[in-house]
Amino acid sequence: MKTDNPAPLIRLSNIVKRFGSLTAVNNISLEIKPGEKLVIIGPSGSGKSTLLRAINFLEEIDEGTILFEGREVGYVQKKGRMVLDKPSRICKLRSEIGMVFQHFYLFPHMTVLGNVMEGPLTVQKKPVEEARDIAMAMLEKVGIADKKDVYPATLSGGQKQRVAIARAIAMRPKLMLFDEPTSALDPELVGEVFETIRSLAKEGMTMIVVTHQMGFAREIADRVIFMEQGGFIAQGDARDFFSTNQDNERVQSFLAKIL
Repeated sequence: MKTDNPAPLIRLSNIVKRFGSLTAVNNISLEIKPGEKLVIIGPSGSGKSTLLRAINFLEEIDEGTILFEGREVGYVQKKGRMVLDKPSRICKLRSEIGMVFQHFYLFPHMTVLGNVMEGPLTVQKKPVEEARDIAMAMLEKVGIADKKDVYPATLSGGQKQRVAIARAIAMRPKLMLFDEPTSALDPELVGEVFETIRSLAKEGMTMIVVTHQMGFAREIADRVIFMEQGGFIAQGDARDFFSTNQDNERVQSFLAKIL
């Protein structure tokens, strides 16, 4: 039965993540619907990257729950308490939640094609020819198939990031996380990466994007959240959030400095 109000793809409830005495993520609750494009902005050190890493279980949380398609992320209930899930189940979850980082983390000893084939081959256990076909399709999608046989060291920063995106979407994830995907790039290379993300958004990919590029945030987002000191300070749909009627003084101050 179709519904106009689909269940959340992912639901965060009262998430807390601490590093010693520092609370990096402070009692965050959030729901993302299938197909939604959420952009999180805020000053450096506000907890944005830590939150993304917690969603993908690259950081263990100290309190709260994360449900992905109704399944708890990273933990299971045993004898009334939460314990870490099996590594195989955590690995499977990560294959459904793709992540692209500030830095590219490509395997330098593998060709571009080899980098993109690696996930389907080793995690999803695809046959070599199927993994190759998937990888080539993803490289075509991000516009870099002509570089399939070269090594990452020969690529520009923008090309490396597009390969990183191809590698992530080769796993056919249901949710994509982008953590400042252009912050390590020279300004003239930013556009090609944003164009790649833009095309994924048009195809209906559910995504959470952390960025300092406000023009891109305004263009791509269904919803924008301002995060500071580990918490959500303000949120709204993109048009209202970036309008001159924005009534949150802290957000006004941030936008005035960055726009």
